[in-house]
Amino acid sequence: MSQAIITKINATVLTVSGYDDFHLSEMVTIGEKKLIGEVIKINKSNAIIQVFEDTSGLKLFDKVYPSGKALSVTLGPGIIGNIFDGIERPLVSIEKQSGIFISSGVHVSSLDEEKLWPVEIIAKLGDFVKHGDIIATVRETSFIVNKIMIPENISGQIIEIADSGEFNIKKILAVVKNKDGEKFEITMTQTWPIRIVRPTCKKKSVNRPLITGQRIIDSMFPIAKGGIAAIPGGFGTGKTMMQHQLAKWSDADIIVYIGCGERGNEMTQVLEDFSKLIDPRSGCPLMDRTVLIANTSNMPVAAREASIYTGITIAEYYRDMGYHVAIMADSTSRWAEALRELSGRLEEMPAEEGFPAYLASRLASFYERAGYVENLNGSEGSITIIGAVSPQGGDLSEPVTQNTKRFVRCFWTLDRSLAYARHFPAIQWLTSYTEYLDDLALWYEENVGENFMDNRNQLLKILNEESELMEIVKLIGADVLPDNQKLILQISKVIRLGFIQQNAYHNFDTYVPLEKQMKMMDIILYLYEKSKLLINIGIPMRVLNSSGIYDKVISIKYDVPNDNLQMLDDYFLQIDNFYDKYKNA
Repeated sequence: MSQAIITKINATVLTVSGYDDFHLSEMVTIGEKKLIGEVIKINKSNAIIQVFEDTSGLKLFDKVYPSGKALSVTLGPGIIGNIFDGIERPLVSIEKQSGIFISSGVHVSSLDEEKLWPVEIIAKLGDFVKHGDIIATVRETSFIVNKIMIPENISGQIIEIADSGEFNIKKILAVVKNKDGEKFEITMTQTWPIRIVRPTCKKKSVNRPLITGQRIIDSMFPIAKGGIAAIPGGFGTGKTMMQHQLAKWSDADIIVYIGCGERGNEMTQVLEDFSKLIDPRSGCPLMDRTVLIANTSNMPVAAREASIYTGITIAEYYRDMGYHVAIMADSTSRWAEALRELSGRLEEMPAEEGFPAYLASRLASFYERAGYVENLNGSEGSITIIGAVSPQGGDLSEPVTQNTKRFVRCFWTLDRSLAYARHFPAIQWLTSYTEYLDDLALWYEENVGENFMDNRNQLLKILNEESELMEIVKLIGADVLPDNQKLILQISKVIRLGFIQQNAYHNFDTYVPLEKQMKMMDIILYLYEKSKLLINIGIPMRVLNSSGIYDKVISIKYDVPNDNLQMLDDYFLQIDNFYDKYKNA
């Protein structure tokens, strides 16, 4: 039998000759250390392999061993609460074996093979099953129940079934016999190629929002469950902090956080924060519904390129159980940079700014795996993708941002001037947009209030009017404006400071329920209407400013606890008193 050997080494890209039966995307092991790699190109006389580990020490004529299988991840109990690298190697287990730095050739099972899990068998002997059917459940964490599903290409009758009990993941739970007489053993785990989309029955329309507790998102630029959003912004504008907030507070059942090319200290912050936080929905630790994929900037770029596919495959696995999953990809720009680096080593013709010509199609193939779906087992689940984009120098015209814009329906632009003014979240309301409003309008009307969308539109209209007026103010100052336009500037300030700006470190303000958001908008617009009436009867704006009512409304976010919203009704009375005082003066 022929033996594959290395004939050329270019960092993590190898040229391999001597074997003509490689398959595209096949996983291989390389050299004495059995480094993990993937076949990415096949020529007449050789194959090109990208290596997911440090290639130091490799030499020409080292042997390469095919596996016959595509690069895959292991799916089963033990994923939730874990932290993996870009190819699903558990970093905690690796640390025990090789220390705080990952050594080349470390081989650790993705999931703990010895841990005993409480398994409840729900299938029966003689049942006919097919791909996606659930035969057992496992309490994976205090919040998540893992549903053991029949793997792909298996269907038939259960001829053996275990009793409920405590088993490790290698335990055979059932044996299925198909119509041809073949027998298949079902365990708690299955494998899936990371670049292949897991099948579903059909995609459904998105008509319910992902509730985040962040006012500028939920009220101004909402995203649907199963939707796609991008967070573009330059260095220091708060992309990572924004994704931390969404991961902590969104009402997704499961969070998959992909640190793709991020700094190590940022991933450390995620680990430390998430391990201490309590999930407000369940009262359990936040890590009980979180998976972390950590591929920091000092790890091999090939694994960085694979990390987002590892994350989305894990998300699809839990979506197939009927869960709503949110993916935080931080950042897709560094993933694209990994593509560019690998493309350069392959000597491919570069496109704009050196990125490969297939950048757009790769982005599309990732984002298209989002959606709200009906699963093969009849349940419904969703994957929401929120990707950070880090354009160099904050230039939103660069290729990654522009190509991302083609595939997302929600665009939260982070503004450097807002961030430097300590206005967070630094989402610029004039350049951000969402295309989910029509899809979500009915849900907001039925679950929050009939006027929710009208309130949202009025606030944005006032902010747009302020933007136009500021062009005049910059030229001739605010003093020459008539009082009705001065009022717009004052109410815009209330909206910006009292509603849009949000303090992630304040107990009341870090997460705000939709009911409070709705009442805050009602109060701001009620104040605006009463103030307009006073302006119309000749009360000057300088007199109204001296009342202090505008500052009181700005302070609602700090003064009213989220569990005592009855206090908000008092603000309508205070505004009425303010109106009566000046009307009768």
